[in-house]
Amino acid sequence: MSIPDNLIEEVRRRADLTEMVAEHTRLKRSGKTFRGPCPLHGGEGPNFSVDPGKNIFKCFVCGEAGDVFSFPMKQFGMSFLEAVRWVADRVGVEIPDAREERREVDPLERHYETNGFAADWFRKQLWNTEGGAGAREYLKARGVSTEAAERFGLGWAPSEWTALGDAARKHGIPNDLLLSLGLVKESTKGGREPYDAFRGRLIFPIEDLGGRIVAFGGRVIEPVEDHIPKYLNSAETPVYHKGDVLYGLGWSRGAIRRSEEALVVEGYMDYVALAANGVENVVAPLGTAMTTRQAELLARYGERVILLYDSDAAGLKATFRSGDELLRAGVEVLVATLPEGEDPDSLVRSRGADALRRYLSDAVDVMERKIQILERRDYFSSISGVRKAIDALLPSVRAAADEVLRGVYIARISERTGVPRETIEREVAEAPARDFRPAGGADRRRVPQGRRAADFGAPAATANLGPERNLVLLLLRDENWVEQAAQKISPEDFRDPVYRAIYLALLELHAEGGRDAGAEWLQSLPDEILPRVQDLIGDPEASNLSSPDQIFGASLQRLIARPYEERLAEIQRELEIAPPEQQMALQLEQHEVRTTMREMHLMGSRKHGMLRQFPGER
Repeated sequence: MSIPDNLIEEVRRRADLTEMVAEHTRLKRSGKTFRGPCPLHGGEGPNFSVDPGKNIFKCFVCGEAGDVFSFPMKQFGMSFLEAVRWVADRVGVEIPDAREERREVDPLERHYETNGFAADWFRKQLWNTEGGAGAREYLKARGVSTEAAERFGLGWAPSEWTALGDAARKHGIPNDLLLSLGLVKESTKGGREPYDAFRGRLIFPIEDLGGRIVAFGGRVIEPVEDHIPKYLNSAETPVYHKGDVLYGLGWSRGAIRRSEEALVVEGYMDYVALAANGVENVVAPLGTAMTTRQAELLARYGERVILLYDSDAAGLKATFRSGDELLRAGVEVLVATLPEGEDPDSLVRSRGADALRRYLSDAVDVMERKIQILERRDYFSSISGVRKAIDALLPSVRAAADEVLRGVYIARISERTGVPRETIEREVAEAPARDFRPAGGADRRRVPQGRRAADFGAPAATANLGPERNLVLLLLRDENWVEQAAQKISPEDFRDPVYRAIYLALLELHAEGGRDAGAEWLQSLPDEILPRVQDLIGDPEASNLSSPDQIFGASLQRLIARPYEERLAEIQRELEIAPPEQQMALQLEQHEVRTTMREMHLMGSRKHGMLRQFPGER
């Protein structure tokens, strides 16, 4: 809901821009204006001018200019409405809460409130109890100040089995709500209260862009047995979808906008260490590799991304998968290589933020980094090695949304391998996408492509199956579809955590050489998904589905289209409450989303049956 014009003008009249700017840079009077270094681009000279009479600013180097609302928008990455409310709080003008005016009850409000209660409880355990002393010492040893820890809301989960649950129940929070948020787990021993999911861990609250706490990450601070994970993260919940959230983006988006560059690190501790030491344009994906949704979200705030993952096998795999997702989102992707044995956290602690910036300045394009690794492993000295090298490099070419960059990549591959450019171009257009796998990984050769999903007509009767279940049924039935599915969707495209885990397991089995003719491969599946797999294999619908190729195409298309359709719905809701100055940007994004869907043959498919909504769809 928009803010009335008379209130906006009242806030503008009361605000003192000079006072606001002076909190972020040194200002000295120069005639009728104040001058100083630009706080927006970090300049040194007195090129930033504030006119107190007109309440406007101008930088004569970076060109940024505006008024009392433009400054917090550019400095902190706020929207216009956020900036008006922020300035209003400073000058004592009360802005009615739009949510209260609409009097709408958010069905998930209790979920957010419960997460907020848990975050506050964890924080108090860290700072106000003897049990949190070890965690406080750990943070001090890692160079995280009290101020930084409080800024990011860090907490401590004590080792007791039901401490959080007991506190929540005394506060009137029922077990079913705690269970749905993954804060507690059901006891296997009958009659006992659920036990805490996080115990003996440093807690990192995870916020959405609106500042609401949606989930938690926990890290052990003492050596543990090998079977105990160092990091433990919230499972998917009604308010948390891991692939849609970037840790720290709410805090860092202003810094990313100002620098037009984002650093991507692997985990919470790397993020906190960098942000606490003045490197603020940082985010961390909530998992190893970045998802499509995360890449698209990050692309809204910066034009360039530098990946700062570890250089081990897992880190390289995450680097190049993330790189390809970011290339699809249309950003420039660089890779920074740190000294062996160092990560961003340890480097900043031992040598300071300036040392990290030197490595960032040496970052190379993601394609060049792939070539460096292949050269180091001697791929270009043999015919078979060159073939494998091309297979490893082409996914990034296909991923590049920028046509000019794609051409540069093709020219670079041709130059390094000696293969004619025209041959590389044909391979880009015809060959299936394959993951980049460092030497030692399974060699994934191409399989018959069959028809494109967009070529299929309306599916036959599907017995009310959702697209995720449809797809998993078919992948279990025929392994030939696994390769085709892998080219189009990632595990993060699944919303159901069990179907996602099954899909991931099938991809891994396929990459390792495929499933055996018998049923021995079932024994390699994790215990938590095996019962569901057995149920699906035994389901008579799995063998009686008519026109399975059409059902495969329709299900795949539905999963691909889902995030675009959801964004269009979200934009439509935003348009209903956005002020005029924001509607143009929303309408432009709406047009871009629809254009992308048309290019991907996703527009109009629903009305022809391709993307039919199935009852109970997951």
